Amino acid sequence: MKWYKQSVEESLNKLDSQTTGLTKEERDARLKNNGPNKIEEKEQVQLWRKVAKHFTDLLMIVLIVAALLKFATGEVVEGGIIFLVVIVNGFVGYWQERKAEESLDGLKQMMGQEAVVLNEGQPIKVNSEELVQGDIVILKSGDVIPADLRLIEVHDLTIEESILTGESEAVEKTIETISEDALAGDQLNMAFSGTLVQTGSARGVVIAVGEATEIGKINHALQSIQTQTTPLVKKMHQLNKQIFRGILVLILFLLFFTSFRYGMDWGLLFSASIALIVAMIPEGLPAVLTMILSMGVKKMADENAIIKGMPAVETLGSMTVICSDKTGTLTKNEMTVQELVTEELPLIKEIMNNCQELKTKDEQMIEEIQGNPTELALLKYIAEEKLQLKPVLAKIPFSSSYKYMATMHREDNNHVIFVKGAPEVLLEKAEITNEARHQWEKRGLDLASKGQRVLGFGYKKVASEELTHDLLTGLTFVGLAGIIDPPKESAIQAVQQAQQAGISVKMITGDHKATAQAISEQIGLKHTSKILEGTDIDHMFDEALADAVGQVDVFARTTPDHKLRIVTALQKKEEIVGMTGDGVNDAPALKQADIGIAMGIKGSEVSKQAADMVLADDNFYTIVKAVKEGRRIFDNLQKTINFFLPTALAQGLIVILALLMNRPLPLTPIQILWVNMVTTITLSYALGFEQAGRDTMTRPPRDTKKGILSGYNFFRILYVSLLIMIPAYFLAMRFEGAALQQTILLQSIVLGQAVYMINCREKFDPAINRRFFKNKFLFLSLGILFVLQLGVVFLPLGQQLIGTTSLSLTQQLVILGNALLLFFIVELEKRISKEIFRKKEKTISHYQKD
Repeated sequence: MKWYKQSVEESLNKLDSQTTGLTKEERDARLKNNGPNKIEEKEQVQLWRKVAKHFTDLLMIVLIVAALLKFATGEVVEGGIIFLVVIVNGFVGYWQERKAEESLDGLKQMMGQEAVVLNEGQPIKVNSEELVQGDIVILKSGDVIPADLRLIEVHDLTIEESILTGESEAVEKTIETISEDALAGDQLNMAFSGTLVQTGSARGVVIAVGEATEIGKINHALQSIQTQTTPLVKKMHQLNKQIFRGILVLILFLLFFTSFRYGMDWGLLFSASIALIVAMIPEGLPAVLTMILSMGVKKMADENAIIKGMPAVETLGSMTVICSDKTGTLTKNEMTVQELVTEELPLIKEIMNNCQELKTKDEQMIEEIQGNPTELALLKYIAEEKLQLKPVLAKIPFSSSYKYMATMHREDNNHVIFVKGAPEVLLEKAEITNEARHQWEKRGLDLASKGQRVLGFGYKKVASEELTHDLLTGLTFVGLAGIIDPPKESAIQAVQQAQQAGISVKMITGDHKATAQAISEQIGLKHTSKILEGTDIDHMFDEALADAVGQVDVFARTTPDHKLRIVTALQKKEEIVGMTGDGVNDAPALKQADIGIAMGIKGSEVSKQAADMVLADDNFYTIVKAVKEGRRIFDNLQKTINFFLPTALAQGLIVILALLMNRPLPLTPIQILWVNMVTTITLSYALGFEQAGRDTMTRPPRDTKKGILSGYNFFRILYVSLLIMIPAYFLAMRFEGAALQQTILLQSIVLGQAVYMINCREKFDPAINRRFFKNKFLFLSLGILFVLQLGVVFLPLGQQLIGTTSLSLTQQLVILGNALLLFFIVELEKRISKEIFRKKEKTISHYQKD
């Protein structure tokens, strides 16, 4: 029911209540029938389920099966090592779990803990959970409103509703019935649960409790939203399936080909299949990806962007749209005098200084003053003037019923009345010609068209010592002030850089249309001519809204439901959506978005808990820096995956080649795991520290529909794996003795990895460039690998554990020669491929122009 359309009497009748409140019996009966005033709690996922899901990844299941088969055949040590790898990867995945579902706790804290209600005319204190429909609640300054109320009596009541509307200025309330449809921010005869009484007092009848309140509706939206799967997680699942299919195809090929050709026994095929599984699954990859993401999280924290879930780091880099709240995010959240229209500047400043209620002493510093944002803006505007306060002889406080404020002061032998308020009201009371009145009205409309709130100023000299409303006629009109919450300079710069990076910026605000349009033009949004308001969205089906959101960058007078619908509509258009916000009203949209971004300083606890990232400095520009970091991290993740997979495929191909040639298995599972879990991780560590490329923030966001590996990546993986496998295998087979062959093969793979890691630093550009020497971790990784391999090849303990033997200098030089050949072939291929892709891009560009 639209309670704001009901009169006080109609509301009380429909709730079967009266101004003296309910009896104890009535309250108890309603509480029993309708339940307590609290929001429902969603059942939490049990801890064991959270842990178990990280062991149900496709490749992890394959490794678990391989370990169990090893146990079944009595190879306990090798089975134990494989199983240990699974456990480590599973728990690493658990620790990078996405954000905890804490939003409900924050919402529960927003609701008042106690309330004062009338019980048969007598005020009593009750727990807020015991409130029922029909209760008469008494409000005073500083109270958190405990339920949704239809106001029935108000005394200079203003309520700060930013948690619901996002707008910081307190709203003056009335009890008058509203006939037109109105959004929550325009329902002036209502008081909503969780909002704060700033000034005055009131009484209201409870019309909604618990889940039926506006906060309850936000909670319902939060609990119903499914956690978004990040693009990286989707791509890794896709990659795992590709690796699994590849392993399956090769195992089937082995089973049929070798059995028919050589009549090989099933025991050997069984061992070969397990070796193939262990070889081709990049066991160390999850740990390396987690390491790179965690380094990104730390770097972003240093830049004031606190990431709550590691996969969100990569999601930032794939964002295509940023939906931003206005107040406090794009703007300063600080009302400021933007323009003055006057011919009597000293006098208008005198009125600003004295016709106000915040500053009471000349020595008060402006930083110490708090209160009404409009008066604070006026005082800040004149702060440097060091004007002296005049003693206040009488005062008429501001009220929305008459829309002005007046103060009386002594001046010479008479008195002067200073007045500020709505320009149309002051002009009606002014002694002024019609022509002058029209000029002032036109100037006021010009300011309002820029989204500014317009105040008028006037004065009157009188002999009377009594200040009354009737005395305020024949005013001298002095001028106008345009006040607005201006955009941050950093936000203007950030919007420009985001657009250069191919990211669309949209503003979603609860403010009025004119203000939203003015701010959007100042910060440089693209589509500002058409603005959708909340009422427009209410009349649009989801399909129509999805079509509209691409052509509209500004949304005004929005509710939490509107914000949620806008984000969902963008996602239906396959956009990767980032949503910023600071109020409770933003929480559902923050949770629905692919990357929710909350304000750390001015943000509510609920918005922080619902978000994936918190800006510690409340600076929109920090988002752009985070996007750059996200793109850098994805580039490095892609380099790491491209580095991992050729080695895994090379080891698998070596197993297959040995079986095709009817030879024993060339590497043991322990040696394979040494490569996959130790040397590969050691080398890939360096790739996580590669700097962002020159084009990181000038190229468009990547297409999330594409897999993590392109056709070119598959080509690179295939030929590099052959370049590692063929020379290494045939070099090893020239020597006698299984230990020597395995050592040469192992050393060849590791050195091949080392040089190929350097190749992977750049996709097409030369690997040895200026930035090569800036990555100190690259040299550290190579140094650690050198020490590890020395220990494995030459120390008795390493030889015993891994199954290796010492190599001669000649053997080492031949292995090094093969590795250097691999490096130069890959560098040559990169140069050729770069030219091919460049010509292809020119052809496509020329075709598009035609």
